[in-house]
Amino acid sequence: MGDVLSQSEIDNLLAALSSGELDADEMKETANDKVVKNYDFNRPSKFSKEHLRTLEIIFEHYSRLLSTSLPVYLRKNVQVEVINSEAQIYSEFTNALSNPVLLGIVDFAPLEGNIIIEIADNIGYAIIDRMLGGNGNPLEKSRDFSEIELVIIERIFTVVTNLLVEPWFNVVHLEPRLQRIETNSQFAQIISPSEMASIVTMNMKIGNIEGMINICLPYEVLEPVIDKLNTKYWYSTVKATDSFAYKDQLEVAIAKARIPIRAELGRSTISLNDFINIQRGDIIKLNTKTSDELSVFVGNIMKFKALPGSSSDAYAVKISQIIREEE
Repeated sequence: MGDVLSQSEIDNLLAALSSGELDADEMKETANDKVVKNYDFNRPSKFSKEHLRTLEIIFEHYSRLLSTSLPVYLRKNVQVEVINSEAQIYSEFTNALSNPVLLGIVDFAPLEGNIIIEIADNIGYAIIDRMLGGNGNPLEKSRDFSEIELVIIERIFTVVTNLLVEPWFNVVHLEPRLQRIETNSQFAQIISPSEMASIVTMNMKIGNIEGMINICLPYEVLEPVIDKLNTKYWYSTVKATDSFAYKDQLEVAIAKARIPIRAELGRSTISLNDFINIQRGDIIKLNTKTSDELSVFVGNIMKFKALPGSSSDAYAVKISQIIREEE
């Protein structure tokens, strides 16, 4: 909204026009002048704020997956959070990289082209130390990664790559694949140095060790789905998700889970001295009879009663009773 003039300002303006201090025609020409904004062809603004905000939402989901999945491999608390996302020329991104550096070149199929996942070297050393049984401490002085260390870190890069599928599900059905790991930025020229890319920066904390993870997403890779990178499309897609289909997928996944089942013949208690001196052929008396039903446990929960028997050449049990939870 334009500024509203007070009555005194209006009176002063009319008085200036009447006295000739202001020229009405000159004021019209000034008002018609268009404001020209300089356009830097070296930094074409292909990513809008809406695109960058949507990328932040996607990678916030991704950071939560990293925080819950990596502790399984590192056996240590891992916290990951998104710091920001910005558009940069690719040469600016590569020039800011130090050597050595951990760069994962990822095929972003079905989109054409590659993206880069950069993990700070201190985080890389901490991961290697944890994978080899250490406390997860980085080196005091950086050095090149050995071939064995790169093989170890490749496993984590593969996990990090595979976790990209779920956050991008509402935009495109990804099939990402880790192509290789580079430790020198000069060998990671996936696009022209003058091309634009979105850089999503995340902070990773493994125990007390902190470092940055940068995801480089070239515009030419995201161009086929750039229209879907807006919050309106994002939330409409999320709301359109069929909850029943999601429930069916969960049921299928759970149905394939393998759980241990054991049949208990009986229980007994003996002294430690008897246990030490036990010999082959000794008999241990159980608290059950040969005619009693056996207890069958699923995990650590008793779910069935059964009769002992055999099937072909293997021992087996025949379910005689199902124990419900209310029982």
